[in-house]
This record gives sequence, C-alpha cells and structure tokens, in this order.
Amino acid sequence: MRRPAESPTVVTLCLIVGVFALQQLAGVVGSERALFALSNPLLDRPWTLVTSVYAHAGPSHLLANAAALALAGLLLERRTTNARFHGFFVTVGALSGVTQVAMAGLVGSFVPGIPAHVSVLGASGAIFGLFGYLLAANRITETVVGGFELDPRVQLALGGVLAAAITLLTANPGVALLAHFTGLLLGFLAGRAHLLRPADGAPATDPARF
Repeated sequence: MRRPAESPTVVTLCLIVGVFALQQLAGVVGSERALFALSNPLLDRPWTLVTSVYAHAGPSHLLANAAALALAGLLLERRTTNARFHGFFVTVGALSGVTQVAMAGLVGSFVPGIPAHVSVLGASGAIFGLFGYLLAANRITETVVGGFELDPRVQLALGGVLAAAITLLTANPGVALLAHFTGLLLGFLAGRAHLLRPADGAPATDPARF
C-alpha cells in the first residue's frame, strides 16, 4: 500500500484541486478560458493540451471527476508505476480533448446547428481511459477474450462498440461525448496491450498481472 504522498492518484487529485484554485484566481482578471480551456486553433495555446485535462468548469464538475478518479485510480495504480500512470493519464486526457475539439470544428463547418468552435475542460476523458484500461486488462476479460482467440481487428471493433455503448449510457447534457468515447477506447486498447504493466525489474505495489 502506497503512502498518500507516493500515490499517483492522490497526486493527481491534488493537481486537479490546485489547478482549480488557479482557475479561480485567473477568473478574477477574466483570463480563465484562455489559460486553461482547449479550443481551436489547437496550436495557438499548446499548453492547454495539458491544463485542460486538470481544469474543471465548476465545483460539481470537479467533485464528480474526483470521485471517479479515486475509484479507478486507486485500483489501477497498484499494478503500474507512478510515471506510467501520470503519462497515461495526461496523454489519454489530451487526445480525448483534441478529438472533441477537432471533430466539432470539422463537423460544425458543414452541419448547420452544430457549433464549430467549442472549448473543453475536465479530466473525464482521462478517467474514462482508466476505466477502459481496467475493463480490458482484468482477469475476466483476459479469460473470455483469450478463450475465443479473437483477431486484433475484432477486438478493436468490440472495444469501439463497448465504448460507444458506455458513452451513450453515461451521457448528460453538456458533456463531451467524443472525449469520453475516445478515452474509453484508448484505455481499452491500452489495456489489451498491457501498456501500464511495469517493465521487468520496475517496482509495483502489487506484482499481479494487469
């Protein structure tokens, strides 16, 4: 069992709270969105690829994501290293946000009624990635999928269908559905490849395979 200071989940929770505090300070001078939210053009403010993952729209948004992060993170961190956990979290979160913003810009340019310019905040894409990893890399899934010896392309298709179903089931007004879907799918694919499994000789809290 890691001490709180050594837990990547606890560290990530502290980062989220810290960034939210900075958002409140930035909001006083009216620069919150420019500093933290990811939006088009993506390369105009490249730092928002990272800040948008840890920033949140309000207290309820932060609390909901913090609870989900605590649940998934504490389960997953036992089977990986701190560096892999943090790298996975920010990478999946950033890619999920980019997908949401890029697709909105692409589709909104051609479909009336769909906004072409959106901004994204929140860790939900990264958190969905954690749950996707847990879903794909547990022993039950290994037994079922391994027993059928499914082609990788079939596994990808099943992961996409499952990610879409879960995304729709958890949908609410105003949420970034494409970001959630992308996070789940990336997490599922990473779980099937066991990307977070420590390399030989690297320490892990629990040596069980994941």
